[in-house]
Amino acid sequence: MYHKILMPVDLNEESSWKKALPTAVTLCRTFGASLHVLTVLPDYRMPLVGSFFPKDFAKKAHQAVSEAQRQFIQEHVPDDIKVQSVIVDGSPWEAIIKAAKKLEVDLIVMASHNKRKFADYVLGPNAEHVVHHSKISVMIVR
Repeated sequence: MYHKILMPVDLNEESSWKKALPTAVTLCRTFGASLHVLTVLPDYRMPLVGSFFPKDFAKKAHQAVSEAQRQFIQEHVPDDIKVQSVIVDGSPWEAIIKAAKKLEVDLIVMASHNKRKFADYVLGPNAEHVVHHSKISVMIVR
């Protein structure tokens, strides 16, 4: 049923993957699917924002996140799961949807972890946007 599963993670926020990862791993094992671990970086190259950062900041940020994500996968994703590291720039929910489409995934598995206000408590702002705008199935793990 599923061949490719995308799981967005915030490497600085354990709640973004703590419950979602076991679900994604189980689905991968059940269907023989590959797991695509996605981290979204803010787009530092925007003209207004970019002028405040050194010219090579985006490159260094990508290198640092790439290494952190490699370590995350090594520590938390079982060896029997075929996994791909994906790093993209942009707003989180838009980047998730765009990456899911580009990678041709069958399912997005993500956590609902922000609890700042009632609407965020129920779903989370990025999860809510992904659910409403994605044409791909989305599983929210609480």
